[in-house]
Amino acid sequence: MKIAVVILNWNGKKFLAQFLPIVIKYSKDVADIIIADNDSSDDSVEFLQSNFPDVRIIINETNGGFAKGNNDALKQVDADYYILLNSDIEVTENWIMPVIQLMETDKTIAACQPKIRSFAEKEKFEYAGAAGGYIDRFGYPFCRGRIFMSIEDDTGQYDNTTEIFWATGACLFVRAELYHKFGGLDEDFFAHMEEIDFCWRLKNFGYKIMYCPDSVVFHIGGGTLPKSSSRKTYLNFRNNFTLLYKNLPKNRVVPVFATRLILDGVAAMKFLFEGGFRDFVAVTRAHFSFYRHFNSIRKKRKFIEQHEVSNIYQGNIVTDHWIRKKKKFTDLEKKIN
Repeated sequence: MKIAVVILNWNGKKFLAQFLPIVIKYSKDVADIIIADNDSSDDSVEFLQSNFPDVRIIINETNGGFAKGNNDALKQVDADYYILLNSDIEVTENWIMPVIQLMETDKTIAACQPKIRSFAEKEKFEYAGAAGGYIDRFGYPFCRGRIFMSIEDDTGQYDNTTEIFWATGACLFVRAELYHKFGGLDEDFFAHMEEIDFCWRLKNFGYKIMYCPDSVVFHIGGGTLPKSSSRKTYLNFRNNFTLLYKNLPKNRVVPVFATRLILDGVAAMKFLFEGGFRDFVAVTRAHFSFYRHFNSIRKKRKFIEQHEVSNIYQGNIVTDHWIRKKKKFTDLEKKIN
């Protein structure tokens, strides 16, 4: 087996200095370590060349975001397994092989993630992935261990290996052959939710996405765009609409979109009343962007075999969380098909 850890870097010198030595320490015996620089404007490349001369560097000509940046780099990486690793992650001893060994037991496992805990609060799960990703029937994502901003402590409650809906892009293990066969990450997403779209695409073609608790990493999060960014709001709403239209079975498109128009309108007004005018505008812009690019998104849909797939929460996570006060994943499990 050839395993490649690929870290996409954009102006992340401080993260490389902090975390790359740990990645090398705990990965060099089992994997190649590659930095894909996404047209950084800081001195990341010079720093790497001076301090880590044995680490391979791929330099992307432009910054096309997380999706295109990884796609461009992985075209140049020969491996059986790719590990897409954010630069702001602290890995731990033996973080690679438990996941690879799990994937080796079943060829239908296309992608997998480890347990993601917070770097700042080590006892807590981390927002971007936690103990595995899910969505509800209207497309709202959440995780085992994290529903919206309610983040659980890790007390071992999710220490079982299990199938999930999506694996986090912060630390994504994926079979290289399938990554390329199914087109990799959708470059039109730029960043945010491209991993959910990719995992859903894999599930539509009959593959599994898994969570492996025997591997643990610690994530800072928000290294590129903070959670409060209106740009992030725009990308999340736009990309969520896009992945829904691409992947939903035909009979679910109209009811889901009709409901989402109402819910997104409520979200936009909530932003406005709370003083988040830029977020209000971001939601509006996201919808108009989806409509403007509808024909190109419809073409992408034609190349996907949409099916009813597993591990979707059959309730409405928005009302269940905010109105019915369901704060933990264990409150939701009975409604996951």
